Amino acid sequence: MGMRGRRHTAQEISAKLHQADQMAREGKLQLEIVQSLGVSVMTYHRWRKARQAQQATMATPRTGNGQDLSRLSELELQNSRLRRLAADILLEKLQLEDSLKVP
Repeated sequence: MGMRGRRHTAQEISAKLHQADQMAREGKLQLEIVQSLGVSVMTYHRWRKARQAQQATMATPRTGNGQDLSRLSELELQNSRLRRLAADILLEKLQLEDSLKVP
């Protein structure tokens, strides 16, 4: 009989994921880990995915105002201009090399 319908608190989930990480470092198999935690494989994967998403969200810098986004747009525009300029210069170089090869 499973633990269907049981809810875990955020603290319990965090503690169980920490325990699971430790067991994984010790070389335990996933099946052993979930059995020890008393959860299903799907629950374990859902918890891990949620933790990864939370960590990614926390790592994303927050913008206090539109200045950061404006600066990013400005840099993207400058980057695209520089890429076009570099491509033009490369094409010109290739044309010059071809013209030197022709007898």
